[in-house]
Amino acid sequence: MSRPIILVTPSTHAAGAEFPDHSISVSSRYLEAVLDAGGLPLALPQLTHRGRLAEYLERADGVLLTGGDDIHPKLYWPEVPQELVERCEFPEPDRDVMELTLLDELFRRPKPLLAICRGHQLVNVALGGSLYVDLPTQRPGDIPHAQMDRRFEPVHAVDIAPDSQAAAIYRAKTLGVNSTHHQAIHRLADPLKITLSAADGVIEGTELRAESSGLLPWFASVQFHPERLYAAHPEHARMFRAFVQACSPKP
Repeated sequence: MSRPIILVTPSTHAAGAEFPDHSISVSSRYLEAVLDAGGLPLALPQLTHRGRLAEYLERADGVLLTGGDDIHPKLYWPEVPQELVERCEFPEPDRDVMELTLLDELFRRPKPLLAICRGHQLVNVALGGSLYVDLPTQRPGDIPHAQMDRRFEPVHAVDIAPDSQAAAIYRAKTLGVNSTHHQAIHRLADPLKITLSAADGVIEGTELRAESSGLLPWFASVQFHPERLYAAHPEHARMFRAFVQACSPKP
């Protein structure tokens, strides 16, 4: 059986490593995680043309939204205070347009979707939810969520909602995760339900409510980075295997 083709969204940069031209980049860890799970990853170019994004989707079997820079808060909070905007780092050029257009097309031609970190937040915004622009100032808590120096190790636990897709995937009640974010879901979009949560209440994973399941044939989002953990912590490979299995052609 041929491997399912998984579109992987990249980060964008005004200047690249080879030449000072507009460039894209994607961590090889995302691609390796998809490959190891049985998929064939394909990194998208920077596109905002709806027709070309639709053409990619027609030929693909699933989509992986990756992490990266912040989503512009004016997309979900038009009156956001300037001091919070100044705490953000935005992609260049506008990655938000590409990924929101891609999601809109994906809802028109549904295929499985796995969303990681920024992607987890973006799906919530696309479906009408909002974000904390800066967790340390808007929602201070006991768990430091931006632990970049420990990004390859679990730093706190998340609780897994019983009777959820996540519970079936992880086969556990809790999961140790890494934490490298300063934003998080604030108002949860109506089509979503919480599947993973930190002890301080930060939403660490979502899936579709039963009444919204027609939006996509399979969906999961996580705030953490399983692609950085699965080699040393095999339980994190389960999400990628479940995703690729959902993307695989049915006999």
